[in-house]
Amino acid sequence: MLKVAIIVWLVLATVFAGVAIMAVLAMPSLNGKDMSLIPIVAGLGALVAIPAALLVAKRIVAIGSSRT
Repeated sequence: MLKVAIIVWLVLATVFAGVAIMAVLAMPSLNGKDMSLIPIVAGLGALVAIPAALLVAKRIVAIGSSRT
């Protein structure tokens, strides 16, 4: 399951980090701080993607094992 979770995490981390970066860039109140906040929110997005990737991987493995 770990291999599946890593592959899923690669996709989800990219999406979550991108959404977080877009949120920072879309807020006019963060105009002066955006360059220092982008790496922070990108890292947080990647961290948040870990539990989501584990959940998705569990479901993928469960579906795969029920079909055999």
